[in-house]
Amino acid sequence: MTQNPPEGLSPAVGAPGEADYSNPSVTTTLGDLIAARLGGLAQAPVGRRDALRGLGALSALAALPAAATGLVGAASKAHAAGSASPSTLTFAEIPHILDATTHVAEGYNAQVLIRWGDPVLPGAPAFDPNALKAADQLKQFGYNNDFLGYFPLERGSNTSTHGLLTINHEYVDRKLMWSGQDPDAIDTQTKEQIDYEMAAHGHSVIEVKKDGDTWSVVPDSRYARRFSALETEFTLSGPAAGHKRLRTSADPTGTKVIGTVNNCAGGVTPWGTVLIAEENFDRYFMGESLPAAEEQNYKRLGIKKPDYGWYRFHPRFDTAREPNEANRFGWMIEIDPYDPTSTPIKRTALGRFKHEGANVIVNHDGRLAVYAGDDERFEFLYKFLTKNKVDLANPANNKHLLDEGTLYVARFKDDGTMAWLPLVHGHGPLTAANGFNSQADVLIETRRAATLLGATPMDRPEDVEPNPVTGSIFVVLTNNTKRKPDQVDAANPRPANEHGHILEIIPPGGKGAQARHEAETATWMIFLLAGNPAKPEDGARYHPATTEAGWLSCPDNIAFDPKGRIWIATDGATKAGIADGIWASDVEGDGRALTRHFFATPTGAEMCGPFLTPDGTTFFCCVQHPGDDKDSTFDKPSTRWPDFKDGMPPRPSVVAITRKGGGEIGQ
Repeated sequence: MTQNPPEGLSPAVGAPGEADYSNPSVTTTLGDLIAARLGGLAQAPVGRRDALRGLGALSALAALPAAATGLVGAASKAHAAGSASPSTLTFAEIPHILDATTHVAEGYNAQVLIRWGDPVLPGAPAFDPNALKAADQLKQFGYNNDFLGYFPLERGSNTSTHGLLTINHEYVDRKLMWSGQDPDAIDTQTKEQIDYEMAAHGHSVIEVKKDGDTWSVVPDSRYARRFSALETEFTLSGPAAGHKRLRTSADPTGTKVIGTVNNCAGGVTPWGTVLIAEENFDRYFMGESLPAAEEQNYKRLGIKKPDYGWYRFHPRFDTAREPNEANRFGWMIEIDPYDPTSTPIKRTALGRFKHEGANVIVNHDGRLAVYAGDDERFEFLYKFLTKNKVDLANPANNKHLLDEGTLYVARFKDDGTMAWLPLVHGHGPLTAANGFNSQADVLIETRRAATLLGATPMDRPEDVEPNPVTGSIFVVLTNNTKRKPDQVDAANPRPANEHGHILEIIPPGGKGAQARHEAETATWMIFLLAGNPAKPEDGARYHPATTEAGWLSCPDNIAFDPKGRIWIATDGATKAGIADGIWASDVEGDGRALTRHFFATPTGAEMCGPFLTPDGTTFFCCVQHPGDDKDSTFDKPSTRWPDFKDGMPPRPSVVAITRKGGGEIGQ
């Protein structure tokens, strides 16, 4: 998720800078289509989702009045002056704001639930920012919380006042963790500092309860767990498990891995497990000397010079000393939060790339469809369809469901249609002639296989999530400032796309449960083009009634409430002069693409992990890397959120938002 370091932030925090990308085979299209695409892909007339299907609707658009195209400007001011909003969201919008603290819509409470360093496991010591110890961090809440999932207690229920939270810890900010720390000086860190960084990565499971409007963490819960990069054992499963390219000196079976890194977004399964991503794992490996057998593979993933010095004390992170270790990262992981004795599993059938997350929907035929993005510029969108059906009555019967199925990659066409291309050994170019000797090879080198199939390079596919109400899939594309004018296409219509956009994919078959996610074709349209509509150069497109507070930049993660409305979290909006935060919108009807501003993060932070309880009355989210501004340090941070105490650095935290007096979020 955090691919673009804020201004002044060293790339040594574990996420590649936005200038980096690894795809050497970016396709180009005709530059003379740019103007037509920018006009033709404007948001459809209000409430008519089928009016535009890519370039095929240009003639329909030309016949419409300007206000109906979704262009925001004078139309929005006129609407605001004399008409009621067509949105079903009735909360009072907050203005664009960027300061030291959080802000939420009037009538709501935003409670800090847990912070970096707070206790998770029994016996965890109190947080002391001046004495960071790896042994303590293994029992405490980790750093830079990202994806968040809520699991009702008991399993299988819809309880919205008592449950488990599962939270990713993506990476660390050295300059905000230690006094006087040079974030680039990875060669001078002590082993204790390295081990602390590794302990601060990974995942947490906590038990939470609601009393009135207040949520609290249940202390010493039997469900509480901390997964880390330092010591947690993970199992590899699926077609690539045990393959010789995954075997190491410490694990000659190729089936067991210590640790997980850069855990970004994720998803939840209908049988009560969480899926967590390994995203920018390349930044943890010293790759200045690449093994000949994996050189092409590792270069395609950007493995070269690390942002972390872990290899100095843990040789497995040096490709020269352990040539296959990097192949054991870059997978989706499944964890059972209800079973504190379970071993987390890296599911290789879902492919290996820089996973942003994985979100699921039960297909009309009972099988599971899993949608995922590869979060790097000019990378691809994926779908996985299980071979067997989901057994909701017996959760244990789904234990191996994600090990068998078909992985697909997306190719978008300019006429508003698309194809899902199967990544199957022996299909098309995926043969021994191109170095793919088995399905394991296809999955280990998913990016290269997708490129050979002719997948569409996208503008950083981040969250990809099916809407459980409509059955369509929303694809969040955060930005891509490196796309040139002759590289645009209908699905990525803006060169130098600094603000990002959101696509909607409509499977055939009908709405909701009738949608046919097994189909290898679909239609698509642009939901919105982010940016400031007051700046024509942004090329932004929203509903014409969008207010001055309603525009956003760099959409990242999304969630859907029980009514199917979209809630959008951003990462990188500060480059446009506004705080990252949460915006919400209808996806159907008269309020479609009318985004409304709900929550703002503190300076330097991004917004992560939006997730609602089953009844829609609590909105959980994660404030990641608060204070991560230029020249902000442990000793002189740009904010001390959430504690605002002298000597206490900013602390990534989970926030629980509720309506004062109760009720559904958004009303």
